Amino acid sequence: MSPAGCSHVNGYKVDNWKQNLRVIYQCFVWSGTAETRRRKAKSCICHTCGAHLNRLHSCLYCVFFGCFTKKHIHEHAKNKRHNLAIDLLYGGIYCFVCQDYIYDKDMEQIAKEEQRKSWKLQGTAFCFLSENLMPFQKCLFTAVTFVYFVPPGIGEKYTTWEPTKRELELLRHNPKRRKITTNCTIGLRGLINLGNTCFMNCIVQALTHTPLLRDFFLSDRHKCEMQSNSCLVCEMSQLFQEFYSGHRSPHIPFRLLHLVWTHARHLAGYEQQDAHEFLIAALDVLHRHCKGDTINDNGKKANNPNHCNCIIDQIFTGGLQSDVTCQVCHGVSTTIDPFWDISLDLPGSSTPFWPLSPGGDGSTVNGESHLSGSTTLTDCLRRFTRPEHLGSSAKIKCGGCHSYQESTKQLTMKKLPIVACFHLKRFEHSAKLRRKITTYVSFPLELDMTPFMASSKESRMNGQYQQTVDVLNNDNKYSLFAVVNHQGTLESGHYTSFIRQHKDQWFKCDDAIITKASIKDVLDSEGYLLFYHKQFLEYE
Repeated sequence: MSPAGCSHVNGYKVDNWKQNLRVIYQCFVWSGTAETRRRKAKSCICHTCGAHLNRLHSCLYCVFFGCFTKKHIHEHAKNKRHNLAIDLLYGGIYCFVCQDYIYDKDMEQIAKEEQRKSWKLQGTAFCFLSENLMPFQKCLFTAVTFVYFVPPGIGEKYTTWEPTKRELELLRHNPKRRKITTNCTIGLRGLINLGNTCFMNCIVQALTHTPLLRDFFLSDRHKCEMQSNSCLVCEMSQLFQEFYSGHRSPHIPFRLLHLVWTHARHLAGYEQQDAHEFLIAALDVLHRHCKGDTINDNGKKANNPNHCNCIIDQIFTGGLQSDVTCQVCHGVSTTIDPFWDISLDLPGSSTPFWPLSPGGDGSTVNGESHLSGSTTLTDCLRRFTRPEHLGSSAKIKCGGCHSYQESTKQLTMKKLPIVACFHLKRFEHSAKLRRKITTYVSFPLELDMTPFMASSKESRMNGQYQQTVDVLNNDNKYSLFAVVNHQGTLESGHYTSFIRQHKDQWFKCDDAIITKASIKDVLDSEGYLLFYHKQFLEYE
């Protein structure tokens, strides 16, 4: 597709096109009512092969569903000359003439309006979580009293909730329930270092203070399908119970360490390991052990790039869009890959770092205070999402030119996760160099990811992007809730973490020792792993 945008949309915009598009979004993309969800589950099959999966698309000109992967929708478009179709998972519009997903201001507005209507009808901000997940948002029996979540700006009508007989029985047998207040220390607990296991302890602290993950485990949602004593999810569930039990003595995580050694053998032994490597390994094992925890039981595919309904993918998985643009015909090839974290290059590494972006003169960008010559998290994200010329040594075969041409590559965020984890690449390993990069990177308490979204890039290309603040749309805004730091050198060092207990209330976790910390302590720290949580899904 050319930078000027798709010229084939105008042919679709005739008669009642807006109403027709709204019906498709309401019934087959963002189903807000039980009836539309049943209709979608029953109707959304490929009219050629009968499959539910394979990236199902709906023709915008007639009633036809077809597989994108098997190109059944392509065949229909060619035979009928119906050039536009809609992705029934993400809602994107595809043009078969441009051979790319397109952006149109009017269509995007309809998509956003229908998505918000769906949220209102469901009565919760969790448009990607099933209604079966609601109980743990409302009652956490083991550690917290009733927490009724009413997110701002989502809707006025809410699904009523009545406790079941089992829940009433639990309440009768647990009259002294604990309630989290602003001065409560429930959830704060040190971890004994079992011999160079500070890398594990700091990640455990971050995970146990992840709001939605905490709610999931404290509501006893895990359904184990593995052999006893071998499930990491069962151990994490027990760990949450220990953290929120009120005990103040440091916990000894020996069972957790044993299970990590069992299921991630590259981390076995008492040598110091990398906290980032442990995080990814832990999420991978938890994902594999969550087979019985599909929180969406109606057969609908999960709304994340891994298409998995487990709690790990629901919270941590995002979609990274890669656009490769031919320098001759300007054709764009797009792929979307799942991610659990974003690794960011730093100034001072052997990788060339681009000059500081506007704001280096002391202004404020994305809530970050720029000191003269300093680098910010926003700078790193700008570098990560900037177009990169691949050079003559990395030519690709262009689908438009049908020959090998030079190209540019650009990464943007197609879908943001609930928890965004940023990995600052402080450890550099190469054939000639092994060192730690200590460059200070400032990071904000609140982060807006809108400038780094694929939709923002497409809007700018079409000349339709405006830097306006939409007070009703906070989907891309995040709050910092955990920071992992590394002190020392590459050969000898120690991991600690800062965790947020309540709003503006922070603590430093140094293995068994927990101490109160100021916001300044947090923001002045070096930063290795930064954990941000979507604001509109927080209720603390």
